[in-house]
Amino acid sequence: MTNPYVLAVDQGTSSTKALLVDAAGRIAARGVAPLAQSHPGPGLVEQDASALLDSVRAAVADCLRDIDPRTVAGVALSTQRESVIAWDPVTGLPVAPLVSWQDQRGVEHAARLVGEGQGEEIRRRTGLPLDPMFSALKMAALLDAHDPSRARSGSGGLALGTVDAYLLHALTGESVTEIGNASRTQLMSLATGDWDDELLGVFDVPRTALGDIVRSNGPFGKIRGLRPLLDGTPVLAVLGDSHAALFAHAGWRPGIVKATYGTGSSVMTVTDSCRPAEHACGTVAWSTGRTTYAHEANIRSTGRTVTWLADLLGTTPEDLLRLASDADAGGTTLVPAFGGVGAPWWDARAVPVLAGFGLGTGRAQLARAALESVAFQVGDVLAVLPGLRQVVADGGLSRSDPLMQLQADVSDVTVARTPHHELSAMGAAHLAGLEAGLWTTDELERRADSDLRIFAPVWKEERRRGALARWHQTLTAARGLGTHER
Repeated sequence: MTNPYVLAVDQGTSSTKALLVDAAGRIAARGVAPLAQSHPGPGLVEQDASALLDSVRAAVADCLRDIDPRTVAGVALSTQRESVIAWDPVTGLPVAPLVSWQDQRGVEHAARLVGEGQGEEIRRRTGLPLDPMFSALKMAALLDAHDPSRARSGSGGLALGTVDAYLLHALTGESVTEIGNASRTQLMSLATGDWDDELLGVFDVPRTALGDIVRSNGPFGKIRGLRPLLDGTPVLAVLGDSHAALFAHAGWRPGIVKATYGTGSSVMTVTDSCRPAEHACGTVAWSTGRTTYAHEANIRSTGRTVTWLADLLGTTPEDLLRLASDADAGGTTLVPAFGGVGAPWWDARAVPVLAGFGLGTGRAQLARAALESVAFQVGDVLAVLPGLRQVVADGGLSRSDPLMQLQADVSDVTVARTPHHELSAMGAAHLAGLEAGLWTTDELERRADSDLRIFAPVWKEERRRGALARWHQTLTAARGLGTHER
């Protein structure tokens, strides 16, 4: 093959993207297909699983429309992580909508388990706090609704999995889950890298409903029925989207903290231990024979806050960011606790709060408060992650210069922004290219360090302390009101 490509498919919350990456690491073609969400009730967030698969097919067809498919050496997948799908393993058809990682239907179940004293042991085994964001509670809810006796799932008649498992089954026929994605389910032991029988019992999820756990470089099956890609094209790499972004930053190097500004945000750094940090999650970043662990903090609503406010004000996210760039919040503070707050607080009962506004508060002040809420939330996480040397930023919102400068000022750190905005897809492509022998880790490190835009802090300490005090005061109110309301 004279000019081999890697086809990287990034299946995200709001869209599926496909990138064709050549042997020099350049993007030769792109494809994209949108994906909608539905909100059938308070705290419920779902997606059409069949539409998700259709979006993968559409993005791939769009990307390869002018490409000879014989030049594609292999496929890489990057996927949204904690979201859960239940499907018939024979027909491949979903039996219910996808339950999104944002969904909060597991709140009461989580509270019961905490009341039974299960929380600390679950965290010890999985590295994850007992929280509705993770997959196990969603799986339990799907089974309660569609297989309450567990007879069907226990006999292999119903499959459950994260998005990577669903796509791999649909596109290759294999029943496997990549280890990094499996580590986000709260059903896998970090110590063993396998499904944990005691945890499966706690959440009442039959092992037979889950595929085997495999490394991030497989072995995976071969593609079938993903036109115009040739049947038999190998899947070379699979990563969770946040893990893939860290890989694209060459984040295996100590001291690099990756902040992804997407619908929500993931802040992640590698560690040599599977033990969780005090205020962050322990997770598997990837495994290619040797397992790489990470500390990660997850924030539920960052980009989603901007789109919510844009919808509310009848404008676009782009116009809202333009409004925010030259505005002062005027003392207005927004805590976007849609479904609670994530790291480092992990308070599912917190409620959204808008404070400090008055008759003079306008669209520009609200826009600025929304932007500041992103920087404050990420800043709270950066303050508790150990070993910080450099913050590297990616994701759609990272394109906002005002936000990147605000992040540097709020956190008193230098922020480096990559010129590339499709980091999850690129990270998965990078791992696949290593498998195909297209490049080396040294080349990937040089690529990650090129053309970075640097944002250095400029705020004086007094201003920073005052801004953080205002934020934390409002955050405390959001948490207190949530406890009171329930």
